[in-house]
Amino acid sequence: MDRVAPTETHAYVHNCQKVYEWNQTLSDINIFIDLPPGARAKDLAVSFTTTRLTVGLANTPPYLDKDLAGAIKVSDSLWTVEDGILVLQLVKAQTGVTWPAAIAGHEVSPDVQTTDQKRLMLERFQTEHPGFDFSQAEFNGAVPDPSTFLKDLPGH
Repeated sequence: MDRVAPTETHAYVHNCQKVYEWNQTLSDINIFIDLPPGARAKDLAVSFTTTRLTVGLANTPPYLDKDLAGAIKVSDSLWTVEDGILVLQLVKAQTGVTWPAAIAGHEVSPDVQTTDQKRLMLERFQTEHPGFDFSQAEFNGAVPDPSTFLKDLPGH
């Protein structure tokens, strides 16, 4: 599956400043936020509900307090700090759905959404047929919705 995993992240920029980066797989939304120098996990206040994300430093107003672009499974989602970056791994409530953004209102362009949908479809093919390499596969015409093909996979 690694051959069709996300190779780049999408950056959300506001007032010429990167707020966060994100990418997605069939089952997850991954959000990456650069932390202030010296900030550690115990300094953070991070919470998420099925449809909302709140991130900030403890005892200060949140840095980010927004609705997600889709629903997540809270009990399966997690966050960690890695090399000065807050990494949120949010498990999609519906596997295979292509999210247009991590945070509602921060949508990427339609071209980028189509590219993500193609990659997720290839990831779905790779999941169903692990012995094959779909990394060079291409679609001609409309790209199918990966979530509609997952009904036959175990656990979906």
